[in-house]
Amino acid sequence: MKKKIAFITGATSGIGKATAEALAPHYNLILCGRREERLTELANTLDTDTYPLLFDVRELEKVEQCIHSLPEEWKAIDLLINNAGNAHGLDLIHQGSILDFDAMIDINVKGLLYVSRTIVPMMVERKTGHIINISSIAGKEVYPNGGVYCASKHAVTALSDGLRMELNPFNIKVSNVCPGAVDTEFSAVRFKGDMERASKVYEGYEPLYAKDIADIIAFMVLRPEHVNISDITILPKAQGSATIFNKK
Repeated sequence: MKKKIAFITGATSGIGKATAEALAPHYNLILCGRREERLTELANTLDTDTYPLLFDVRELEKVEQCIHSLPEEWKAIDLLINNAGNAHGLDLIHQGSILDFDAMIDINVKGLLYVSRTIVPMMVERKTGHIINISSIAGKEVYPNGGVYCASKHAVTALSDGLRMELNPFNIKVSNVCPGAVDTEFSAVRFKGDMERASKVYEGYEPLYAKDIADIIAFMVLRPEHVNISDITILPKAQGSATIFNKK
């Protein structure tokens, strides 16, 4: 194993999968996800050494168990990409589902914390590393019917800023990535499998694609050691803000 090691959560689809593909020429990859078949398929298609880890970021004991069970040669993690996340529902807060609220907070915030709390001490000990947290334009703005999702992604942005300050003495970079509208499984999950409703989110304009974000992440991690792109927002050309789109 001569390459550095990257650890990617939510690697089985969307931005996580595209990021794994973009980083494969440069990193050996620890691929994390909840869907075993997809995880195995991805690991088998990448032209680099891979180590699949099957767990749900919401389950602290499982997170700790899987990460601590890594073979010694895989524990020197150079890059952590906290990508696992979701949106559930598009409701007014006072009418929303508590189960949806829990899912967004548990995955987007607590999951990121669980993984970071387990891996970051290893980076601190080695005094090197790079953490990239995937937030959202919703981590910069708030829109009606998405208040809890926006709150969870604002938390990701705040945690990125806090980590950057706290880890500065340990030579560890921290970056926050805020995509706008990206055509992935995001809307299908938000609308609980209603594909007709999900497809309308991207009608009338060309959204971003997972590869667009992955290419930018690859650019960020391949900068010289003294360079840290600490915060970046990426929108499709047709998007002016979280809720403003130039649709045909």
